[in-house]
Amino acid sequence: MQRFRVIVVGGGHAGVEAAWAAANRLGCPDSVALLTLRADALGAMSCNPAIGGLAKGQLVREIDALGGLMGLAADATGIQFKVLNTSKGPAVHGPRCQSDKQKYPQAVQSLLASRPEIRVIEGSVEELLVADGAIAGVRARTTDGRHLTLESDAVVLTTGTFMRGLMHTGETKTPGGRHGEAAAVGISDSLRALGFELGRLKTGTPPRLDRTTIDWESLPEQWGDAEPVPFSDLSSGGWGVPGLACDRFPVIEQIACRQTQTHQSAHEHIRANLHRAPMFSGQIHSIGPRYCPSIEDKVVRFAERESHGVFLEPEGLDTEWVYCNGIATSLPRDVQDEIVRTMPGCEKATILRYGYAVEYDTVLPHQIDATGHTRRVRGLFFAGQINGTSGYEEAAAQGLIAGLNAALLTEGEARLVLGRDEAYLGVLMDDLVTKTPTEPYRMFTSRAEHRLLLRADNTPDRLTPIAERLGLLGTTELGRARAALFRERSAELARGRAFMQRTRHAQKSLWDCCREAAFGPVELAAALHAAGESPSAPVVRTLHAEARYEPYVERERAEIRRRSDTETRRLPVWLDYASMVDLRTEARQALGRYRPETLGQASRLEGITPSDVTLLRVLVERAGRERAAAEGASL
Repeated sequence: MQRFRVIVVGGGHAGVEAAWAAANRLGCPDSVALLTLRADALGAMSCNPAIGGLAKGQLVREIDALGGLMGLAADATGIQFKVLNTSKGPAVHGPRCQSDKQKYPQAVQSLLASRPEIRVIEGSVEELLVADGAIAGVRARTTDGRHLTLESDAVVLTTGTFMRGLMHTGETKTPGGRHGEAAAVGISDSLRALGFELGRLKTGTPPRLDRTTIDWESLPEQWGDAEPVPFSDLSSGGWGVPGLACDRFPVIEQIACRQTQTHQSAHEHIRANLHRAPMFSGQIHSIGPRYCPSIEDKVVRFAERESHGVFLEPEGLDTEWVYCNGIATSLPRDVQDEIVRTMPGCEKATILRYGYAVEYDTVLPHQIDATGHTRRVRGLFFAGQINGTSGYEEAAAQGLIAGLNAALLTEGEARLVLGRDEAYLGVLMDDLVTKTPTEPYRMFTSRAEHRLLLRADNTPDRLTPIAERLGLLGTTELGRARAALFRERSAELARGRAFMQRTRHAQKSLWDCCREAAFGPVELAAALHAAGESPSAPVVRTLHAEARYEPYVERERAEIRRRSDTETRRLPVWLDYASMVDLRTEARQALGRYRPETLGQASRLEGITPSDVTLLRVLVERAGRERAAAEGASL
């Protein structure tokens, strides 16, 4: 029997971020247990070897600003960096990198190994221990067959696709959460026994090819940015931990991808074999991600298309494996062979691993609050795909929030809930607790109504002060470097704002020049340099965005202030929504199911109208008066 302050179950992107955040907060040796099936698979990239993208890149930047590890690991192992959506404004720019699939988890493991607060234990959970409605720990079985009881008042469950995971390739079904790794069966039964309502979702992955069998040079090159932008501002100045020195950026060789496309003959072959496709034969009943469909789904939904683009992405510098981005599939192997060998450049390609789909259990997220804390069991937190999300970045974001709040809970400190106007992390957590996912949830910039405020460039300004206040930067060398860099950045921003306001350029202040379409960050940097100021590139990007968006941001902030009363007005936990007969039946049912914490959350529930919110405010005030009167009478 061993006792820890926080136990994290699962070593995927949610799990490692949860352990890292808890370690940052607690700062005590062996205070965090990280229980995983395989220590050498911590931080593994089970699908696409890439980090970031549209909205996902903002999440990674926010994780980094809060002292997380994903951005550092991505910067240390990226083989191609590119900011997406640069033809549009900075509010929707999406940093992305293609990662070395072998080096990324090694970087994560080096970072974890640098922390004496984290003890990694190889094994699986057999039972969640609960006493008097609160978590007491877990009962586990180690990979060498020993039984362990780990005690804690806070457990973060991050099971990924492993809860009753079932992999499908054609008619073949194999238990497992990802290729070569077993499913976790007991956790689902344990959660059901505790009264949790489970759902089931599906995700998928494409085939991997042998690069030496592709006519590589015949295909168009796809390079990253000529001047790569890192996820972490730390990476611009260099950082390092034992076994992972990063004294420059980019750290490793940058390479190109290649582009090809599917062929009409393959589409016809897919249609002829839909009866063998698990998604169409009835073998899979779960719903997959709408915005990342399989190739068989694309062929059916977009029947008029003669081809679909495919990016051939090398999985690393020391491997010949190539990821086929664009043809996720669970079709039988012979059909996958036909799809690949009809693509230009791939006529002789060898498939090293066939694509497959994974079905897995989730916990419907109306049973958690916006920190990942379960409503049913005190001290039990969920993070990652267990909550119905998809993607490394969404998982890592939840892991950070859950790990931090688990640590805060054990210390008796107030929890951290980020607002929708503060971070994409806030949007993500709010969406999860107000909308039960019918498909794996994926973050998009369109989900953030305040995206002008939530830009990738200003994440340190929004979130690093919160990280400092909560002790998330810790006392490590990395934490001290991050704090020093933030102070330097803040000083540069203040100096740059004042300088731009008073310095003239083409009859205008530099601040006003930024509103012109032809005056971008490059032009601003040149004008500042000519006038004797040379702020860093990240600061220039923020200064330019602030100046360009200033009128819109002012209106946005005014609207946030106007709505703040509704957004933050708390709803008492004792409310009996079923008795509020003045509300519509649909509204009463939605409120009873989700138990929103604020009027703002209530306003975003499915089935709730603006008039319902107005009436709810009146009914809550009436119920409060009646309760106060009854308590006074009893005295």
